[in-house]
Amino acid sequence: MRAFVFPGQGAQTIGMGKALADAYPAARAVFAAVDDALGEDLSGMIWGGDIADLTLTRNAQPALMATSLAVMAALKSEGVDVTAASFVAGHSLGEYSALAAAGAITVPDAARLLRLRGAAMQEAVPVGVGAMAALLGLDFDTARAVAQEAAQGEVCEAANDNDPGQVVVSGHKAAVERAVEIAKTKGAKRAVILPVSAPFHCSLMAPAARAMADALDDVTIAAPAVPLVANVMARAVSDPDEIRALLVEQVTGAVRWRESVAFMAAQGVTEVHEIGAGKALSGMVKRIDRGLTATAVSTPEDVAGLAAAINT
Repeated sequence: MRAFVFPGQGAQTIGMGKALADAYPAARAVFAAVDDALGEDLSGMIWGGDIADLTLTRNAQPALMATSLAVMAALKSEGVDVTAASFVAGHSLGEYSALAAAGAITVPDAARLLRLRGAAMQEAVPVGVGAMAALLGLDFDTARAVAQEAAQGEVCEAANDNDPGQVVVSGHKAAVERAVEIAKTKGAKRAVILPVSAPFHCSLMAPAARAMADALDDVTIAAPAVPLVANVMARAVSDPDEIRALLVEQVTGAVRWRESVAFMAAQGVTEVHEIGAGKALSGMVKRIDRGLTATAVSTPEDVAGLAAAINT
């Protein structure tokens, strides 16, 4: 059994997806559809713009989705569709990519939702008020205890449970800075403030969650062609109403990636393919379960290789 997983923010690079768009008309059509949905030349920014502009949350989120869906379109051109996987999952914004790949939402709707999501998350907390930090070398329970100790009346919460030795905390800047210092006394190998523009996946994002609830009310969600392993539940879901509610909860809830990968492995998944930019999820998967094989699929060569492996 295999799973297709979709990366989140931080994987963006200038030029991502360009070789795919040049090699596969179907991949180029995905970027064109996203440009049309947003009413701007986002693909021009992705392929030849400034990395500072691409990294802005409002741009990075739809850009990463477009790149992931371009890979899926290229795979389909090679005879591989999403039903070659038993599950889809995505890290944070990657959950929208996973749902679009599985036919639960359209690519234009995903683009518009992610543009709104990125803007709403950025606007929820003034720049400089919040922060996130990676705590390396601590398990989740210890990291959560560190966050609770650091809060001191402010918000500091475990936001991403990425793998057995990497947990991200999020909240008010001073509280997150306290968490970094406390983590070092609890045996963390490293504890570093992350270069992000807002404190994602914590209760400070409540205004963004309300904005997404309103937006999602106006979007059609179908049952995905294969089950989604949802970030906030770390289990498979297929019911459209449940998916809609979980997408709202996801804005303030923790990304339970370690548990999500463990869930898929427990269901019999043996290979995980990261669809889109970067290799961060592949690395996490290998650290979560050494029995899983994990590959990153982002180039025409990667697409051809995976298609050949699946079609034989």
